[in-house]
Amino acid sequence: MTDVSATVDALRATFDAGTTRPLAWRLAQLDAVRAMIRERRDVFEAALMSDLGKPALESHVTEIAFVGDEALRTSKNLERWLTPRRARMTAAVAPARGRVVREPLGVVCVIAPWNYPFQLALSPVVGALAAGNAVLLKPSEIAPATSAALAHWLPRYLDASAVAVVEGDASVASEILEQRFDHLFYTGGGRVGRIVAHAAADHLTPVTLELGGKCPAWVADDLTDAELDAAAGRIAWARFVNAGQTCVAVDHVLTTPATQPRLEAALVAAVRRLYGADPSTSRDYGRIVSSGHAERLAGLMGSGRLVCGGDVDVAQRYVAPTVLADVDPASPVMSEEIFGPVLPLVTVADEAAAIAFVAARPKPLALYVFAADDGAQARWLAGTSSGALGVNAAIVHLTVPSLPFGGVGASGYGAYHGEHSIARFSHERAVLVKPLRPDTLRIAYPPYTRLKTAVLRHLVTRG
Repeated sequence: MTDVSATVDALRATFDAGTTRPLAWRLAQLDAVRAMIRERRDVFEAALMSDLGKPALESHVTEIAFVGDEALRTSKNLERWLTPRRARMTAAVAPARGRVVREPLGVVCVIAPWNYPFQLALSPVVGALAAGNAVLLKPSEIAPATSAALAHWLPRYLDASAVAVVEGDASVASEILEQRFDHLFYTGGGRVGRIVAHAAADHLTPVTLELGGKCPAWVADDLTDAELDAAAGRIAWARFVNAGQTCVAVDHVLTTPATQPRLEAALVAAVRRLYGADPSTSRDYGRIVSSGHAERLAGLMGSGRLVCGGDVDVAQRYVAPTVLADVDPASPVMSEEIFGPVLPLVTVADEAAAIAFVAARPKPLALYVFAADDGAQARWLAGTSSGALGVNAAIVHLTVPSLPFGGVGASGYGAYHGEHSIARFSHERAVLVKPLRPDTLRIAYPPYTRLKTAVLRHLVTRG
């Protein structure tokens, strides 16, 4: 059994020795991540198939290649991202020079979830290492095959003195949270997120919480049949990829009574295109992470009228792609994040009612709007708040490294990906350099003569 306290102490000793600071070391770790992906891809694809029934291509696109691309882009841009930025000086302190220097925080703890157990473990690790930190990674025990693969291979490719993988259940996680870190990065649900934030507060440790919540989509009345078919295809894929176990998946769809019948037909057709007449036989459709989660999802099927799907095989961890219509906003399926392949359709009077519906609920990690009207974007931006807004596209925003990925309010706080990861795992240190001669600061020292008063008032007064 891992001695968590000793592991953290060893990581801190490595950081304090300056091992992780050189740019060459950081780039070597990023290269090692890419080498591991190239050489052990089959191992991780098999682990993801075991844990989540993920098709190999889906695992590669949504998890493995995602991390490889993150490491590559970071390598290419890291030196530029770390270059100190000049800061403009005020007249009151002239002559002087100023700059902002990004420096590593220290020892970072990454607590990963089970739904994308490779991507959501290693993507923040890539950012933390690139920023020059030592890292403790806690994979999810609910995805045991992927956790074991990470624990086995990461120390064989990365600097084992600076990167540690600690496996275990909730008791191990609790022991980890008792340690002092310089940053805690947690991806998962709101209940555990509160526990993480509370534990971090004891050490005044900064925290990034990547949570989730119910991500809504609005489908407007102004879409042509062809546009509605395209929207339905994008919604269906975003809902049912990874068997719906995606934090930014479309959780429910808001539309009007006039559009709902067309949307229902378009969604049924989209599901058939994606997974065939019987998705249980599709090699491209995943499985639920556990029988317990499958049972929970089965309990949500009674909320509304069944449009398609509804089949559940708990023993096989199979839940069919399911669309429910005429769903009451107060029904069980609307009371919690679904996190599975069940898509409720909720009717509202119009767009204004849809905006009010979203604004009255906790801020989602992502919000999606499907509309032909160019003005829809401005109305939804003005009337709602969310981690991200996707217009006529869902979930793909997280694949764009120049966009920050993170939540707001109940969906979490702190963003990462690309340069945002470097900012997340760095301290931006203010540096001011002023010569001792001439000693211009003497103008600010007492006694405050009339001349000093006039000069200082002129220097510090704005507007």
